[in-house]
Amino acid sequence: MARLLPASEDLNALEPTGAGAAADWGREIALWPIEALRGADPVLGLAVLMIIALLAGEAVRRATGLPRALGAMLVGALASPLALSLVARAELDAWKPLIDLAVGLLVFELGARIRPRWLRDNPWLTLKSLAEALLSGLAVAGALMLLGIDHQSATLAGAVAMAGSPVITMAVLGELRPRGQVTERLLVMTAVNTVCAVLALSIWQVAVTLDADGFEWQPALAGVLYALCGSYLLGAFAGLLLERLSRQIRGTGLATLQLALVVIAAMLAAQFTVSPLLSLLVAGMVARARMGHRLQVEPQLGSGGAALTLLLLLTLGLLSTLDGLLGLWPLVAAIIGARLLAKVGTVLLLARPSGLGWRQSLGLGLALQPASSLPLLLTSATLGWPAHLPAPPAEPMQALLIALTLLQLSGPVWLQLGLRGVARESDARPD
Repeated sequence: MARLLPASEDLNALEPTGAGAAADWGREIALWPIEALRGADPVLGLAVLMIIALLAGEAVRRATGLPRALGAMLVGALASPLALSLVARAELDAWKPLIDLAVGLLVFELGARIRPRWLRDNPWLTLKSLAEALLSGLAVAGALMLLGIDHQSATLAGAVAMAGSPVITMAVLGELRPRGQVTERLLVMTAVNTVCAVLALSIWQVAVTLDADGFEWQPALAGVLYALCGSYLLGAFAGLLLERLSRQIRGTGLATLQLALVVIAAMLAAQFTVSPLLSLLVAGMVARARMGHRLQVEPQLGSGGAALTLLLLLTLGLLSTLDGLLGLWPLVAAIIGARLLAKVGTVLLLARPSGLGWRQSLGLGLALQPASSLPLLLTSATLGWPAHLPAPPAEPMQALLIALTLLQLSGPVWLQLGLRGVARESDARPD
């Protein structure tokens, strides 16, 4: 435990002997809060950081007009080993159940806000969603291979780059409360490209085993099919169960029911080693399809969910990494640039057929820029890494993590720029 104040003998040693001694004493006093946080219990330290993140979010909102989520993530980044090293990443283990629950709540909310019939009624929207995800992955993979990265690492990075960030998107939308065609399409396309990323990562794992000597691809394929089918079945069951039980519950009890089912579905997904991301996304979509307007989902499932979302945003900041940026900047720039051009270009190319104007399409393309390592982390946790396969080279994987960090931290800015600045979608209610 770090000492909280200078000891008496230290104070005696710092008797006025000159400007240098006074400066040293002042510096020690000024650094006392940082040292106290470093030595605090991990749970207590993270709870204090949550309060600081909440205040920082309000300060960012008032000073710049940007979403509060940006302030929370910046506090996490400053407290991470990237800057002040107030909280070690290993110390997040005590909070992992709450962090997983926060992810589950936001993914379920995303699924519940999507109307699956819209994809059937507007085939151009379906085509645009699939094309945007596929071309983003191909563009990133191609750019990295042009820079000399091996095809396995490049395609892995491309698969991860397909996905948006459901977490940041839902957190910022809950604050901005935009309404309009661009927002609805953003929700649909974020869900579709996230699913595409998980599928692409699954296919990538099977494909890599074909090139590995002494490793059979059939067990890998069976594991992937089990995880994908099991995720869909678990999500469908949870959505149907919500529809059935909601007939007996009204009022605030419905939010409690939704929260309980999210917890159960996430725990069962971990128990049966299927994807919690897909399971909860499917659960929300099935519930919406079955219940229609009867399904009322509060943003972040109420005030309790809002606190969990703040914890999640803080954690995303704590997991930020920029190690090696100076040496890897060409790869990082290639990932970010290729992904930006692919997403914006595809949306603009299919703007008219899908029923969207040029300005709205540009706003949608910019709002799709937030990225996350969530698909990679959850897919690897579900499917595992084959023991007989060599680990990917460190250099391209670190470049990918740096790119994801930058797109994650700037995510609230992209969303506000795209939805309010360019597409001009806003809600009349005050903050």
